[in-house]
Amino acid sequence: MKAVRSADGAVSVVDLDSPPGEGDELLTMRSASICSSDLMYLRYGLSQVVGHELAGVRADGTAAIVEAVFSCGTCDQCQIGRYNLCPAHFKRALGANTDGGMAEQFRAPSHRLVPVPDGLAVADASLAEPAAVSWHALRLAGTGKDTSVAVVGAGALGLLAVAGARRLGATDVALESRHRHQSEAGERLGARIGADGHYDVVLDAAGTKESLARAVDLVGPRGTVVSVATHQGPVEIAWSTLFHLEARVIPSVGYCTHDDGAGGSVTELAEVAAMLAENPEIPRTLITHRFPLEDAVEAFRVAGDKTTGAIRVVVEL
Repeated sequence: MKAVRSADGAVSVVDLDSPPGEGDELLTMRSASICSSDLMYLRYGLSQVVGHELAGVRADGTAAIVEAVFSCGTCDQCQIGRYNLCPAHFKRALGANTDGGMAEQFRAPSHRLVPVPDGLAVADASLAEPAAVSWHALRLAGTGKDTSVAVVGAGALGLLAVAGARRLGATDVALESRHRHQSEAGERLGARIGADGHYDVVLDAAGTKESLARAVDLVGPRGTVVSVATHQGPVEIAWSTLFHLEARVIPSVGYCTHDDGAGGSVTELAEVAAMLAENPEIPRTLITHRFPLEDAVEAFRVAGDKTTGAIRVVVEL
């Protein structure tokens, strides 16, 4: 069985004796997209089967998206649906400290599989995982129809935040981007390019000290800066700016479930899968390159080179 493994800062296509992963269901994989986290794991020199943005087909032939937050299932946070805050989650990160699913087959827990809705192709469904990350951040910040939103950083997470903010009802969504192809994608998804003034919600999707500082500059009175990016080590924040606005800065980690307002709960991954199914322009805009498994090395090269115009690169399995 073939899979894509990282080692010594590079990826290669290898043969495995058995499928990677853990759980009671064996998926035949169909798509795995390349995240900036995958590229970061390469820089760290980690050695695992890569991939956490995953979609495949179950034994009964139905398509499913892997909810790549493998928590313990028993702690207090898991019991209330906040499994993204489970301590075990950070010890079971797919592609980092446990094998991911960029392989012909992958084992996953059945309770971490979300059905692919009608209207969303399984070849596009791996995009739901990063979409859920942005969606969680927007919800955490209280984004709604009367909310003004600015997004700093126009990689896939930033662009998916644009789409998510519009889906949540925000009519004023501004986007700050570095590359022309990102701006064009943002406009197709309903963003106004260039932020001016102050906003109720500002999302840091770039993860640099400059992007966080810019997000703080853009936040309005009692507004929220929410960061989906991973900042390594201490960060500096213009406290006086936040102080005089009674604004706040919060980190956002992964995704989880929430109350559906009818006495039940809904997973954020299922919500964004529905968004992608109902708005096919989102996957058409964000998935810029596709490669077969045997060309995974080239896929990673393209994903890591912004001059290629890449936003999300998908390896089809």
